[in-house]
Amino acid sequence: MNMPEPHRHGEATGRKAGVVIASTRAAAGVYDDLTGPVIIDWLTEHGFEPFPALVVPDGAPVGAALRALLSQQPAVIITSGGTGLSPTDATPEETLPLLDREIPGIMEGIRNAGMAKTPMAMLSRGHAGAAGQTFIVNLPGSPKGVMDGLSVLDPIVGHLCDQLEGSHGH
Repeated sequence: MNMPEPHRHGEATGRKAGVVIASTRAAAGVYDDLTGPVIIDWLTEHGFEPFPALVVPDGAPVGAALRALLSQQPAVIITSGGTGLSPTDATPEETLPLLDREIPGIMEGIRNAGMAKTPMAMLSRGHAGAAGQTFIVNLPGSPKGVMDGLSVLDPIVGHLCDQLEGSHGH
């Protein structure tokens, strides 16, 4: 049985990636975005070529940013923020209509990783799935929540992209 070659950290893949930060206050300059740089670094370490992070207000601007990134055909788009229950949190609602196929196991893994540290992880309503050949995942807005989510993606992101590209070898 041929197993896929694991991607080596730092090895360039030529794959593009997008990052959307959903934060009305960060978009207004009230405070600095702390999660975008973490995600950009993680993508770079995994061989992706990330576009600059888009920091947008919660709600419809998230959907507009996702559609703009999808037009660039990245392999991955990672969002951070807007997944909770605050009145303006709408990242899941902006993401779901763009997905052709959901991948619920990824969000189950992300929520489980977070719940090992805080019960508040149960409140995350994020989605993960495929929009054509692009993988989209909604991570929480906190740096710790982002790190938990990225740790779940760590061992699977390369193979996931291979599958979406049709080059998974089975």
